[in-house]
Amino acid sequence: MKSFTSDRVHLGFVGVGAMGSRLVRRLCDHGYQTTVYDQDRSKAIALVDHGAWVANSPAELAENAHVILSCLTNDDAVGDVYMGRNGILSNAIPGKVVLEMSTISPATSRKLYIEGAQSGVKVMDVAISGSTPAVEQGTVVLLVGGDGEVFEAAQPIFQAVASHWFLMGPSGSGTSMKLVVNAILGIEMQAIAEAIALGEAEGLDRKRLLDVLAQTTVIAPAHRGKLTRAEHSDYSPQFPLGLMNKDYRLMLEAARTANITLPATAAAFQVNSSATKEDPTADFSSVIRLMEKFVGPNTSGAR
Repeated sequence: MKSFTSDRVHLGFVGVGAMGSRLVRRLCDHGYQTTVYDQDRSKAIALVDHGAWVANSPAELAENAHVILSCLTNDDAVGDVYMGRNGILSNAIPGKVVLEMSTISPATSRKLYIEGAQSGVKVMDVAISGSTPAVEQGTVVLLVGGDGEVFEAAQPIFQAVASHWFLMGPSGSGTSMKLVVNAILGIEMQAIAEAIALGEAEGLDRKRLLDVLAQTTVIAPAHRGKLTRAEHSDYSPQFPLGLMNKDYRLMLEAARTANITLPATAAAFQVNSSATKEDPTADFSSVIRLMEKFVGPNTSGAR
């Protein structure tokens, strides 16, 4: 299989929201001709000035693209786009390649792989680890499941959007690894939120607490910037609570299927769910704000 360089392949991209639109801009900046589709047509049209073309349907996009990428909200959206009556797999000719980048269940990734194979389409799950700023900077990590030959051919596309990429195993392995990564991301954020609430309850000055905590080795790079934003009560979404909530559900569903228990994940999910009810559009770090509500008004750690 020949390498998917910008002079050889035309790309199609379905789902150009917060993550997808940034990925498309990077692909266009690296010389890829890219056709885009989104249910919200305005999001697709916004990318025209950046060099993208707009398709009127997933089927139209599938006709023109050699390699199809997608970044969608959930399993249902992936099913509709690819496996629905008017979906991509029903309209893609054999030989097409799909790089599916949504955070979905490994079972859905495997089903899409099987459906694609029956249509002569090679499908890989290419899960993204990283926030919207990381996408803009090209520093996300790609976690891939599927065929090794396709993985090698897709290297130029990966290079355009990411700093590292790993073939984790067969179909579903990429999305499985994404759930592993996001379990740590979410549970650590809950631990940080509880630690901050404890420090304030003990009377520590909030700004000093956050500044010093950010300098310790126990805070991962992915969370360090969240402390700076929390200092200014900035919980504008980089990774919205609602998406983290969906990922918790996927983790717990996978655990039930594997007949294992994840007590810390289940507890973090409950707090995340409470925060989501209050403000589903806030960043997942807003569990800090929720935990701080339990701190009594007479402590000296002013907020």
